Amino acid sequence: MKVEIWSDVVCPWCYIGKRRFEAALERFAHSDDVEVVWHSFELDPTTERTGTPGGSTERLAEKYGISLDEVRKMQQRVTDAAAGEGLDFQLDRAVPANTVDAHRVIHLAARHGLQGAMKERLLRAHFTEGESVGEADTLVRLAVEVGLDGDDVRSVLAGDELVDDVRRDEAEARALGITGVPFFVIDRTYGVSGAQPSELLLEALQTAWSESHPLAMVQAGTAGDADACGPDGCAI
Repeated sequence: MKVEIWSDVVCPWCYIGKRRFEAALERFAHSDDVEVVWHSFELDPTTERTGTPGGSTERLAEKYGISLDEVRKMQQRVTDAAAGEGLDFQLDRAVPANTVDAHRVIHLAARHGLQGAMKERLLRAHFTEGESVGEADTLVRLAVEVGLDGDDVRSVLAGDELVDDVRRDEAEARALGITGVPFFVIDRTYGVSGAQPSELLLEALQTAWSESHPLAMVQAGTAGDADACGPDGCAI
């Protein structure tokens, strides 16, 4: 079974949703048969390559036309939700960043079977460590930490390689009607929008699995059902 997830590395609910999905996957009986693919989605492609630590507070206040105090209350609510999933958000340290290059590095990591590790590293770097995930030097260092070759990463970031992969993901999101992230697509049959509770994600996994792997009944010859017990009693 294939689960495709559209998300951004500067999206707090994407990180929370990732943890909730992982919790659901741990409880899913067929987790070893699930392929997880991460797709690119930029919340704001107009963001500058990198900003100042904590600058997201002012940016959100300007974007939504609300006070800094209101933004801080919003940030505290999402920080509390993250803590409930075992995540340590330090939003006062978060650096606003353009994420197209981060997504390119995630695509590069996919070639080496390291996509999930790269995604996790970038999320933690942004939300907990205050790293600037829009800067090439930062991306190279983080990529090396998960096992990528630094020269390969620098080569990709120096040109336009893998930009088309990012744009293809985003075009596919539009075609599927995805306007917010995280968004989970299970076997191209079920879509789950947002950082839903792990119980709902588990239910979606189980439903999709049962539909793609229907139970096949085995009969013994032509004698019909074998002896069994039911609501009306047992066969004698």
